[in-house]
Amino acid sequence: MTAQATPLGAARRLPRTLALRLGVPVVAVALWQLAARAHGSVFFPPPARIVEHGYHLWFSGPAERAFLTDAAVRDLLPSLGRVLAGFALAAAGGIVLGLVLGRSRTVYALCDPVLQFARAVPPPALVPVFVVVFDLGTPMQLASIVFGAIWPVLINTAEGVRGIDPLRLDVAATVRMRPAERIVLLYLPAALPRIFAGLRLSLSLSLILMVFSELLPGTADGIGFSLTDAQTRSDLLTVWAVMVLLGALGQLLNSALLAVERLALGRHRAAHRT
Repeated sequence: MTAQATPLGAARRLPRTLALRLGVPVVAVALWQLAARAHGSVFFPPPARIVEHGYHLWFSGPAERAFLTDAAVRDLLPSLGRVLAGFALAAAGGIVLGLVLGRSRTVYALCDPVLQFARAVPPPALVPVFVVVFDLGTPMQLASIVFGAIWPVLINTAEGVRGIDPLRLDVAATVRMRPAERIVLLYLPAALPRIFAGLRLSLSLSLILMVFSELLPGTADGIGFSLTDAQTRSDLLTVWAVMVLLGALGQLLNSALLAVERLALGRHRAAHRT
């Protein structure tokens, strides 16, 4: 009875859940549409025109190419590759360094001033350094993304490791648990909620820094380049379409990360209960 009632209850709650999640965005878009039509300004196009323009610009290609146009292949795919690569490097580096620093209070105390100083430096200020070290192009863009996005993961991982129950460490020492086993069985599970909190912040920063890196001279493709080109040509409809695309891309990536987080934390809690 309970097994049958649960799906039924979920089905009954579905309309209310959808209304709560989609109600505000739908109302906001409707008001935007009405206000833009009433204003009739070229600087403030209605969302229907923006979506239609974005569809023809990026998603009206042939079916064998997943409906992507030449502009999408030139702009969207390189940007998506940069943001995912930069985020992956920042996540891996932040987790590894966070585990190293968080395990030792002495090491963390010694490195903390340097960490706080480094993360306070905005990545745009380091562009001349990145240009000299990496030259213009994808390596410099990835360096900008990684440098700005690594800090939330690193700091949250270190804090999560530092917050582990000392009793569990004593038990690990008693049973002579090896360092690799401690990392897998103690430190990572204890820090997992904080790690995902850092990953969410890092993902947002990666998207922002990806756009910034593509606004720099020497860039020949990407969403940021498309935005700059549209501004130069006073193509306001494309400018709006790029902004809407960035918002949709951010929402899609965040939803994917939240799904991974729920799966990982759900398995962690289930294993912890057993």
